[in-house]
Amino acid sequence: MKRIILHSAFVALFASLIVFNANAQESTAQSVKTDDAKSSSTPEKVAAAENPKTILTETPSSDDEKEIIPFYRNYLERYTLGPTDVISVEVFGQCPNYCKTGITIPPDGRIQYPLIRGGVFVAGRTIDDVTKEIVKKLDEYIIDPQVTITLDKAMSSRYSVLGKVSSPGVRVMERRVTLWEAVVEAGGVTKEGNRKKVMLYRYGPQGDLTAQMINLDLVASGKSPMIELRPGDQVFVPGSKSNLKGIFTILEKASLVRFLFGFPL
Repeated sequence: MKRIILHSAFVALFASLIVFNANAQESTAQSVKTDDAKSSSTPEKVAAAENPKTILTETPSSDDEKEIIPFYRNYLERYTLGPTDVISVEVFGQCPNYCKTGITIPPDGRIQYPLIRGGVFVAGRTIDDVTKEIVKKLDEYIIDPQVTITLDKAMSSRYSVLGKVSSPGVRVMERRVTLWEAVVEAGGVTKEGNRKKVMLYRYGPQGDLTAQMINLDLVASGKSPMIELRPGDQVFVPGSKSNLKGIFTILEKASLVRFLFGFPL
C-alpha cells in the first residue's frame, strides 16, 4: 500500500513539474514577443537575445559593448590558473605513474608532480604555459613526453574593473579588496571617466544581476562607506556617453560571463 501511495505522489509531482515548465516556456515566449514588438531590434540583436553566448562571440556593435566584451572574450581565451582551480595532468603512454587527476591548486600556487623537484608553479599562468614547462622538465627522463593538461574546475575568486580606467581587466581576488582599491589598482579613473557614477554589478546566489551606483568622491571624503568586493563583482567606470541601462543588459545576457565567475547559466 505504501509503495502505491509513493508511486502516485511521484506521478503527481512529475505531472505538476511538466505543467510548470510548459507555463514558464509560454510566459517566456510572450515576454520575448512583447519586447520585440516594442523595440526596433535588428535580426542580429534578436539572435543574441535568444542565445546569450553570441554576445561574446560576435563583433561588439555599441561603444558600451566595446568597453566590456573584448576583455571577457580575451580572458576566456587566456584563462590563467589560480588557487582552488582543479586540473589534471596526463602523459601519453605513461599512466598511471605520471598521470595525476583532480589536482587542486593550493594557496601558494605550486603543485607537486613526479620527477620534478620542487613541483611546478602554476598560479597566474595559462594551461599552455604550464604544459610547456612540464614537457621541458620531463624530457630529461621520458623520450618525447606528450603532456595534456585539462582544467576540470574553474574555482578561483575573480572580479573585474572595466570602462574608463587605465588598466581594465579581470583579476584574481587573492585577498579582500574594496571597490576603491580595485579602481586604484586598475590605474585609476581616466579623464573621460565619471567618478560620481561608478557602477557595481553583482550576481546573487541564483545568478540574478543587481546594480549599485557609487560616488567615488563621497567615498574618498568619508561621506560614503567603503564597499568590499565579493567574488564575481564587476565594477564599471562609465564615460559621459555610456548607457548604464545598456551595460546592465549586456552583462545580464552574457551567460559566458556568469560561467567565468562561477554562477548558474
